[in-house]
Amino acid sequence: MKISVIVSTYNAEEWLEKVLIGYSVQTYKDFELIIADDGSRPSTKELIDSYDQNYPVPVRHLWHEDQGYRRQEILNVAIMEAAHEYIIMTDGDCIPRKDFVEIHAKYAQKGRFLSGGYCKLSMKLSKEIAKDDILSGRCFDLKWLKSIDKLNLSNALKIGANDLSANILDFISPTNASFNNCNSSGFREDMIAINGYDERMKYGGPDREFGERLENNGIKGKQIRHKAIVLHLDHPRGYKTPESLAANLAIRKEVKDKKIVWTPYGIKKDNI
Repeated sequence: MKISVIVSTYNAEEWLEKVLIGYSVQTYKDFELIIADDGSRPSTKELIDSYDQNYPVPVRHLWHEDQGYRRQEILNVAIMEAAHEYIIMTDGDCIPRKDFVEIHAKYAQKGRFLSGGYCKLSMKLSKEIAKDDILSGRCFDLKWLKSIDKLNLSNALKIGANDLSANILDFISPTNASFNNCNSSGFREDMIAINGYDERMKYGGPDREFGERLENNGIKGKQIRHKAIVLHLDHPRGYKTPESLAANLAIRKEVKDKKIVWTPYGIKKDNI
């Protein structure tokens, strides 16, 4: 299976470089990497170009002008630009474990989307992780992480899970298999069938709403939160506002109440 990995980013070169290093050592090689850039400064392009020269898989940089938070718009562009039938959605602050793409490829299933897990790191841990730690895989070693800073139980379980315990933990997890942009995947045709992301939505749940419309269209979530792992690097969220959260919750309520599948504010905007 050929895969398109879509990584969203905005003015976060230090974190994006760590993510690029992570995708350079994946066990599964049959994928392209698309950087969906919500208007970053020129230094982001310079970073991507510097890695593109000797990168083991194709890298593409999709950018639009910075006009405020418009991540959903650039993600819709990326969905349409994706060359392959299967798409992994993730973020430019999420370092993938070396088997990350392989796990998504292994569990991909028609009629389902996959809901992976992420381990939220402190700023101390986020800063401490260096290139060699990613290349060697040391940054995914539970003992090494705990030697630098504390991890809560949920994150420790994800990092420490083996094949057997990951299956058990995914089976008994009370967490819904929701669509989370830091670590989820599905078939491109299913994403296009719901007209992509709702571009009205700002920070705070647009990926969940995307998944809820997938569910309304018969594409159910499948839990792999203890199998497909990324390290979520810490960062401020200056774009998080009470107004955006309230507006997004209202949209999600309507989607749930009316079982909405198609957003007229997505890839195609013929009806607006």
